[in-house]
Amino acid sequence: MTDVVIGVDVGTGSARAGVFDLSGRSLGRASRNIRMWRPEPDYAEQSSDDIWNAVCVSVREALAEAGKGLTVRGIGFDATCSLVVVDDQGKPVTASPTGRDEQNVIVWMDHRAIGQAERINASGHDILRYVGNTISPEMETPKLLWLKENMPATWQRAAHFFDLPDFLTWRATGTPSRSLCSTVCKWTYLGHEGRWDESYFRQVGLGQLADEDFRRIGQEVLPMATPVGRGLSAEAAAEFGLPAGIPVATSIIDAHAGGIGVIGAAVDGIRPDQHHLENRLALIGGTSSCHMVVSEQARFVPGVWGPYFSAMIPGMWLNEGGQSATGALIDFVVRSHARGKDLETAAQAAGQTVYESLNRRLDTLAAQLPFAAALTHETHVLPYFHGNRSPRANPTLRGMISGLQLSDTEDDLARLYLATIQAVAYGTRHIIEALAGQGYRIDTILICGGGTKNPIYLREHADATGCRLILAEEPEAVLLGSAVLGAVAGQAFDSVTAAMGAMTRSGTVIEPAGGATAAYHNAKYDVFKRMYDDQMAYRSLMGKYKTGLN
Repeated sequence: MTDVVIGVDVGTGSARAGVFDLSGRSLGRASRNIRMWRPEPDYAEQSSDDIWNAVCVSVREALAEAGKGLTVRGIGFDATCSLVVVDDQGKPVTASPTGRDEQNVIVWMDHRAIGQAERINASGHDILRYVGNTISPEMETPKLLWLKENMPATWQRAAHFFDLPDFLTWRATGTPSRSLCSTVCKWTYLGHEGRWDESYFRQVGLGQLADEDFRRIGQEVLPMATPVGRGLSAEAAAEFGLPAGIPVATSIIDAHAGGIGVIGAAVDGIRPDQHHLENRLALIGGTSSCHMVVSEQARFVPGVWGPYFSAMIPGMWLNEGGQSATGALIDFVVRSHARGKDLETAAQAAGQTVYESLNRRLDTLAAQLPFAAALTHETHVLPYFHGNRSPRANPTLRGMISGLQLSDTEDDLARLYLATIQAVAYGTRHIIEALAGQGYRIDTILICGGGTKNPIYLREHADATGCRLILAEEPEAVLLGSAVLGAVAGQAFDSVTAAMGAMTRSGTVIEPAGGATAAYHNAKYDVFKRMYDDQMAYRSLMGKYKTGLN
């Protein structure tokens, strides 16, 4: 029999499961898409039942691929930080203006609570220091306030408000405990003090939760990887095709699972100690991107979430930067272009992705240039199509493109695609710059997620930031991070750091180009920052008309 652990990851568009041995080698994996509704602009909703069904199918199929003769030591879950609403019977309660109970998940990217977030920020409560001084509408208390004010029937019916990772462990075990990771990072729980701040909830209009002693948002908050309840329930075990009682680990947010999967990996055979971890940034790319750094002492970085105690690496403080749209932005730019659909159809016919086709076209266009990045000399993108998470911390910002002409060829699309990737990379550079202002000295980026499959995405990030990029050996590092938690819950290792040491490894290294390429990116980065200043100037010029338009 082979001892294994299962990692479950629920992202924005799919649920995935992976089976790993105790050295971190993948034995089987599977995924299922999950549905999303967009009933109004800036709304994004899902179904917790749909998500759980996708998880069950993925676990069964991953186990089937892994083969027989396995002993499952533990299960770990991660997910997006979406808000799940259920009643006292565990049934979905609508969070949608449609009134459909099926739509009971407000997805992390949903921006309906911008107004509530602005009011919370205007309160000036001291707890805002722990979210970079600006709470985001992607976090849970603005969303809760929106529900209370706009859907009072839902507010009254709801027995539990879960962060999606905690919903998964509840469905797996029947125990409604919460994760220190999710409550600290998205709910304003003070992890370093082990308490909710009652004054914050009363000040922002959520005093009822304090009156209830926080029953609906979590009275038992556990460190990640702590075993939940009595393990896998009989009902969930039947759905997974596993024995009941298997240890289930306290969950973690998906980006943080990716951080566990990469940030502690050995490089050149040497694993970092706590001090050297402060030179590393874990970049977890996907629909959005998260930028995770840890330090021994709390560091307050304006516009960057945190510091959060023990929210990723036990005993260390986490700062979390992020970009609200990265993979989603690149997809949008390509698919919305006049030539996007034709190019995608042609690429599929040739057995390629549209991005492989664009990358080949860029190679051809750059053949006579000193370096490929120079193709965007006159094309510039500000990537704030879905606002800015860090370090501007302004969800109302908008995207900008400079350099358009009366031409919509595939070559034009290729240049715009490259400029968009560069803009995403400059967003990462901007976050690193903000972190440096508070003592971080980032020289190495350990990267995982969808972008790692794109060599141009990787090259531009290395060259634009001047940092060495290191890919995880395991391409599904987020799944591996969840499996690490399952391994600790199942007592295969005595700590998260010990499991990371045994199960995670670094892979390909990409060095920044330097020289003329670096100088070019320095100039483009100046344009990137100037475009924001220009947008603020435009807003100022148009400000006197705002009331009339509202």
